[in-house]
Amino acid sequence: MTIAVLALQGAFAEHEAMLERLGAAYFEIRQLRDLAQPFDGLILPGGESTVMGKLLRDLELFGPLQGKIASGLPVFGTCAGLILLAKSVIGGEPCFGTMDICVRRNAYGRQLGSFYAEGECAGIGRIPMTFIRAPYIEAVSGDAEILAEADGKIVAARQGSQLVTAFHPELNDSLEMHRYFLKICS
Repeated sequence: MTIAVLALQGAFAEHEAMLERLGAAYFEIRQLRDLAQPFDGLILPGGESTVMGKLLRDLELFGPLQGKIASGLPVFGTCAGLILLAKSVIGGEPCFGTMDICVRRNAYGRQLGSFYAEGECAGIGRIPMTFIRAPYIEAVSGDAEILAEADGKIVAARQGSQLVTAFHPELNDSLEMHRYFLKICS
């Protein structure tokens, strides 16, 4: 199994470290030619969603990746990656728009509004959650299902082979979210 990690901007190296700890093969997507390599899943890291969206289009990665995701490629979006997958974005424009969720950008405020919590995640159990200028999910619809909440806000969801978190699991020691994603890929 090989996982592609979008490496245009953001916390991609931290996701790679988690995959390495789990023994999963991975490579970085930085240019269109990188899509020629076969892969079984895709990670969209945290970072700045508007910058990522612009770079995806400028580098001609947007169309091919959107097509792969829409065709069922397993994808894991964290923080900005969650925003990229959402069909509706409060405070921004949708990018891939493949997941039936409505997201509020920068919902917890500025960098100073960052925080740590622990909570239950369906199918996984209790996990650590690190939020940095995080969004949250206002609503799910269609086949999207809520996996976790923090302070009454939806912070993790799944729709088929798409998995999203408003928090950064790659910044904690727990491998459980990445392990869960690898199960989706297999």
